[in-house]
Amino acid sequence: MVNTQNRSPHRGSLGGLASGIHRGQRLLLGLRDEVVNAPMLPILHASPWRLRWLGIFTLVGHPLFAWIWGHWLAQPYENVSLRILVASMGLLLIAPAVSNTPASRTTGAIFVAIFWLQLPLFFSWMYLCNGGNTVWLATVGSMLLIYYHVTDWRIATVGTFTGGGLAWLLFTAWGPTPLNLTADQVAVNAVVIAFCWASALLLGVSSANMRREHLRNTMTTMGIMAHELRTPLATISLLGDAVRAESYTLKGEPAQRLDRLAGRLQQLVRNMNRQIDFQIANARLMQLPEHTEEVSAAVLVRKAIAEHPFRTSKERECVQLQVWNDFEFMGSPTLFVQVFDNLIKNALRSLAATGMPPQPGDLRIEIGARQALGRIAIRDRGLGIAGPLQPLIFEPFFSTNSGTGHGLGLTFCRRVVQSAEGTIRVQSELGHGATFVIELPATVSGNRPLAPTDPHLSLP
Repeated sequence: MVNTQNRSPHRGSLGGLASGIHRGQRLLLGLRDEVVNAPMLPILHASPWRLRWLGIFTLVGHPLFAWIWGHWLAQPYENVSLRILVASMGLLLIAPAVSNTPASRTTGAIFVAIFWLQLPLFFSWMYLCNGGNTVWLATVGSMLLIYYHVTDWRIATVGTFTGGGLAWLLFTAWGPTPLNLTADQVAVNAVVIAFCWASALLLGVSSANMRREHLRNTMTTMGIMAHELRTPLATISLLGDAVRAESYTLKGEPAQRLDRLAGRLQQLVRNMNRQIDFQIANARLMQLPEHTEEVSAAVLVRKAIAEHPFRTSKERECVQLQVWNDFEFMGSPTLFVQVFDNLIKNALRSLAATGMPPQPGDLRIEIGARQALGRIAIRDRGLGIAGPLQPLIFEPFFSTNSGTGHGLGLTFCRRVVQSAEGTIRVQSELGHGATFVIELPATVSGNRPLAPTDPHLSLP
């Protein structure tokens, strides 16, 4: 029997206090993970077409609403010149230099600045200049929902308060008319704006959590599938070793056939493992940027060549590397090796499609740097790419090799390069091969000059 009479009266309160402290610590850790540790996503669901459509909406939307609020549903204050200035920001989002690099930090900064200027700052200014009327109260509420939808909720929160505060300062100094609101109007507007802001914040946080949870589940599933696939692949690799060992006991043609069979088995295993690694790496691009470090372009290219599963020795001999000037850049070594491997694989496939045996120099990789710009050119003498297809080859699920590709390789390459603040483009003519050019901001460049006769590596 338990004796409850001698139990300390303070023991229960101490246990409750400890439990409360524990819950508080978990809450603080959760807030830290959400606010500090979660990856920052300045552009949600970044893609070239998303940026272009937002740019078009900005370019067209402001003049349209200037007409609506100025003529059709006339408001006390409208400023056409200011509308045109804000609308012109849409041209930046449409510009290829910005829209084609949605994953880069530069594009992210431009995006954040544009939407800060045209949403919290501009809309707060218009709200104040129109006396806080019902129309602009509803417009500000809509603005908050849009703002928290297009960018990271932490960026949106900072932008909302800084933009609104600056608009208030500008209005008190240069506003066209004083803001004359009754106490009841101030209270109603404050409640409505606070409710809209809280709703937008909640939706922004929930959306971010859902995306991260989806990514975690995807990566977990892919990890399990990768493990289940690698186990039989390891068995096949061991069988290849056994076949090769058996070939050593034979002589002549039978030994050669067994050795070739073993080589094919092991090559198959390597190819399957590389495909597994590729799919996992491609999934990880959902949360760019990945782990980065200062890496050498020449080192990564040499690694990609050394690890590529060439089908024949002639195929290997056709690859020539020319380092005019090595450079270093900030990027993920694993992902960039995969980029170079994909480009080598595509070039070899194009060479094979010509029906001619590969010759030395059919695939040339050249590396150069000048000042703060490094360049890698991968050129082949294959079939080339028709002009109308060139703008499409970096789009997801588009492939020029019907039945032999999944259409994600070049998309993967572009996203990895963009995550390192670089660009990738193609120069090609049907029947005359193709050259893929990668340009990256160099952190360190050597002093060896570039070849003056090389048109692809001569940097301005």
